[in-house]
Amino acid sequence: MSNYIIDWKHVLKQEKKKYFVNIVKTISEMRKNKIIYPPKGEVFKAFSLTKFLDIKVVIIGQDPYFKEGQAHGLAFSVRNHVKIPPSLVNIQKELINDIGINFSFKHGCLESWSRQGVFLLNSILTVESGKPGSHKKLGWENFTDAVIRIIDEYHRGIVFLLWGSHAKKKARNIFWNHVLLASHPSPLSSYKGFFGCRHFSKANNLLKKENKSEINWFL
Repeated sequence: MSNYIIDWKHVLKQEKKKYFVNIVKTISEMRKNKIIYPPKGEVFKAFSLTKFLDIKVVIIGQDPYFKEGQAHGLAFSVRNHVKIPPSLVNIQKELINDIGINFSFKHGCLESWSRQGVFLLNSILTVESGKPGSHKKLGWENFTDAVIRIIDEYHRGIVFLLWGSHAKKKARNIFWNHVLLASHPSPLSSYKGFFGCRHFSKANNLLKKENKSEINWFL
């Protein structure tokens, strides 16, 4: 794991509370007789790929993909060789329409975004195989709420992209930075405001105004 996680450990040391210890213990027990995604070593991958001090954009997902081989610790992202899920297909469609570049995505891995400072955080960090939302009562949202509050407190001039009603609830933790809202990119809701939101160009324009480097969304 990247040394970047050391920064996060320093920042989040205050969250080493009983509830968090209980989450980790509960999931460890579950893994003994259930299939849990993402794999144990990738639950906190978003933290290991994006250095705390380098965060420029935060994209918040709901919970990990629940099918085999998809989830690898980054919201909306899948590994290179995995079929691109419908929500991510729509994200890529909006990106192409927004930026106006004729581009063909070969995969759905968003690690290049993470390494540029796009923090891809799911609200809930684990899920049981085949059961979406199965870990929503484990307490993960207490942890991710704290993460968002800390990011907002320590940073200025970053952009939060909140897609869908679940992500929009996280706006209550954000006071000092830019927030862009849209519907979720899933096929069920993408036509209710996600398509046409132009969040990728808007985020880059805001970063420019804050004297921060833009994100190359097409890497």
